[in-house]
Amino acid sequence: MKTATIARIAGLATIAALAAGVATAPVAAQKAPMEKCYGIAKAGKNDCSAGAGTSCAGTSTRDYQGNAWKLVKQGSCEKTKTPKGNGSLTPLSR
Repeated sequence: MKTATIARIAGLATIAALAAGVATAPVAAQKAPMEKCYGIAKAGKNDCSAGAGTSCAGTSTRDYQGNAWKLVKQGSCEKTKTPKGNGSLTPLSR
């Protein structure tokens, strides 16, 4: 067999193995559902929505700002505790 033929076969085998690995990835490795959680972000660490005059991510001006949110795993928001209270699925008055 020629070297070029062997290289092509090896390349195809590698691609096939990679494709099979991706197709059989466990469900747990797939992205979990997320939700917006208001009032849990530290100053400048929010994912978005920090009120009037802000552009979005990283623009909250104080810790646990009520109108700034972070994405968290679905179902964990209201269980998240901060010094100012738990997280909320809706904006807070803080």
